[in-house]
Amino acid sequence: MRYPITIQPDGRFFLVTFPDIPEAITQGETEEEALLAAKDALESALDFYFEDNRAVPVPSKVKRGQRYVDLPTSVGAKVLLLNEMITQKVRPAELARRLSVTPQEVTRLIDVNHTSKIDGIANALSALGKTMEIRVV
Repeated sequence: MRYPITIQPDGRFFLVTFPDIPEAITQGETEEEALLAAKDALESALDFYFEDNRAVPVPSKVKRGQRYVDLPTSVGAKVLLLNEMITQKVRPAELARRLSVTPQEVTRLIDVNHTSKIDGIANALSALGKTMEIRVV
């Protein structure tokens, strides 16, 4: 998942915003610092969506020459899992029942800060009737 960003000089700093995730805002003294901070800002902002059980906006298409931040694959998969759970109105306890695991295991699958194996996320999506596909482009 690639989230487009906007970088603007703001006096002494470079301000980074995400059109699709308005909660993600950061800055750096140089463009390079701002770009490094952007990944952390995006992942931190996603925490709000996960904690509030709100669907995460999918990224808009990156325009030619536009900068972006790539989410780590596992975090992108967690976003897709959370969004599907919200779409289907499936709570973690129900998904745990379908997977024959504890609710805590499902809670970890939808925790941005917890490292999860991609297979676990794929199994959870499968329990929701979805298939995860990974492609190299």
